[in-house]
Amino acid sequence: MHLHALLPLAFLPLYTSAEPVGIPQPNDGLAISARARPDAPDGYAPAVVPCPQNKPTIRSASELSKSEKDWLAKRRPLTVDPMIEFLKRADIEGFDAEAYINRVASDVKDLPNIGIAVSGGGYRALMNGAGFVAAADSRTPVSTNKGGIGGLLQASTYLSGLSGGGWLVSSIFANNFSTVTTLRDGREDSSLWKFDSSIFTGPDLPGIFDSARYWTRVARQVSSKKDAGFETSITDYWGRALAWQLIDAPEGGPSYTFSSIANDDDFSNARTPFPILVADGRAPGEQIISLNATVFEFNPYEMGSWDPTTFGFAPMRYLGSNFSAGTVPRDGKCVRGFDSLSYIFGTSSSLFNAFLLQNISSVDGVPDFLIDAATDVLEGISNAQNDIAQYRPNPFLGWNERSNPTADADALNLVDGGMDLQNIPLHPLIQPMRAVDVVFAVDSSADTTYSWPNGTALRATYDRTYGDIANGTLFPPVPDDRTFIAHGLNNRPTFFGCDANNFTSDAAIPPLIVYVPNAPYTAWSNVTTFTPSYELAERNAIIRNGYDAATQGNGTLDDQWPVCVACAVMSRSWARTGTDVPAACADCFDRYCWNGTLAEASASVASGGGGDEYQPTFKIGDGQSDDESAAVMAAVAGRPAWAALVVGLVAAVAVL
Repeated sequence: MHLHALLPLAFLPLYTSAEPVGIPQPNDGLAISARARPDAPDGYAPAVVPCPQNKPTIRSASELSKSEKDWLAKRRPLTVDPMIEFLKRADIEGFDAEAYINRVASDVKDLPNIGIAVSGGGYRALMNGAGFVAAADSRTPVSTNKGGIGGLLQASTYLSGLSGGGWLVSSIFANNFSTVTTLRDGREDSSLWKFDSSIFTGPDLPGIFDSARYWTRVARQVSSKKDAGFETSITDYWGRALAWQLIDAPEGGPSYTFSSIANDDDFSNARTPFPILVADGRAPGEQIISLNATVFEFNPYEMGSWDPTTFGFAPMRYLGSNFSAGTVPRDGKCVRGFDSLSYIFGTSSSLFNAFLLQNISSVDGVPDFLIDAATDVLEGISNAQNDIAQYRPNPFLGWNERSNPTADADALNLVDGGMDLQNIPLHPLIQPMRAVDVVFAVDSSADTTYSWPNGTALRATYDRTYGDIANGTLFPPVPDDRTFIAHGLNNRPTFFGCDANNFTSDAAIPPLIVYVPNAPYTAWSNVTTFTPSYELAERNAIIRNGYDAATQGNGTLDDQWPVCVACAVMSRSWARTGTDVPAACADCFDRYCWNGTLAEASASVASGGGGDEYQPTFKIGDGQSDDESAAVMAAVAGRPAWAALVVGLVAAVAVL
């Protein structure tokens, strides 16, 4: 008998196709509905439009935008009721959650301010991150039952994503702020989250598409952008191909823009968290993406950077406009539609451009001209630089000239947000002006040979706060990768920065980090970053595994886990208000907080192998069928030859 046959009913909505009565099914009228989001004036092609009466301008990063401030004024009070319900379900012994939250609600600065960050890692990151989001979402069936953490999402202020995590965040917001279960189940005649059909071959919609028609449509959309006078790159093709799987709209919603999120009823009325995607800048002549690279963020209102290099933000809706020194000149043009949703999440995941280039020529039905284009790029990739996402015209041309490395460049070149090793999008959430108290960092990085995380992403963000580019950001100390593996910190949730008293009173206090690494709970979820397709049972198993990581198997591994999550949420608020920490939370912090101990240099770092050979065992048990388990093991046992070549290409791209 397999484990899923023994699991409590709470697991069934995410884990089986035979869901209990009352769980929404794709054909019951509750499936995804179209959203009023096709905001671009001319499909995928950006278009010149009359400038508004108050022309768009670049603003300084010296404070939050007025739009974000106004949004926060609505959002923070709306987190009160979900937070009370979440905390009451957790039931911290000796703590009256409802009385406390109601008491501090009048001054939102004392309310817990929660962020969730979902790492990069391709489909692995999307699926593992989806499991966490599903567990945190009170709309997921039974997520609010005993052992669950449902409601955490509704109580959160920010939700950031990078690369594969950015695909997840984008897909959620592109589809009516849909639940993970709704996205997973999709609907008839939709390619949404149908990862069993590779984007190289196109969606499996019999009688409607084949690979040739699919790629012709993708190419036609990209060509429309070029015909409109805007430079295109492989990122355009990559983003448009992904969109067929991530956006439930005809042809992947070519008219959907990132800025249109701001117009959606749920977001504009602050009933959702604030979505943010992350990318890195590649300065002219730069060969290596280092921790000193400028980090850019995309949110529904604007795009830009808090770093002291660029230190400015452009209005998202008018990206592509002819900005110069922060303004559109009197005879300059305004543009809309450049911020295509697919181009934004393609930008955040441009690491995969080489993946697309290498594989597109092996797919039957791909138009010859597209294969020729891919070949040309592969042969001249260092010259054309079409491996990156180009934002031409550069919105920061002539802006902040004394420190901005791209102030004199016609184009702003952006790359995958994880190329500087900060593979968890923590940077937007540690900005002092956002005053985030706790960040749930979901790490699906492939740091080891077998594609498990080892804390590298956390360490990179920590190290960056000691550089000149830190600009006031702080991060709690984290150990080296040897300590992560030897002490099992990458194989279970770990808290960093628990005690606010450990930080000087003269400086801002960094958020408490709840690190939730990808680990094998009920599935081998360490599929390689460049695995192009997944059987739906395998997809579901990895989502399930992420749910298990978020809930510790619905309390199977620790029946006090929901209490400990609640304690982490409350920690900074208690410190600000001088509230004693309940004994139950002191116990949680003893068990989950990193105590500062480092591993000995000679320490054994893994069972069954050391260092990069680290390969953990199941924490709960194999919840997959024999066929499913075999499929996953086949995917992680070794990289096929083409994957090795892709890795080589990516390494080459990284030093261009």
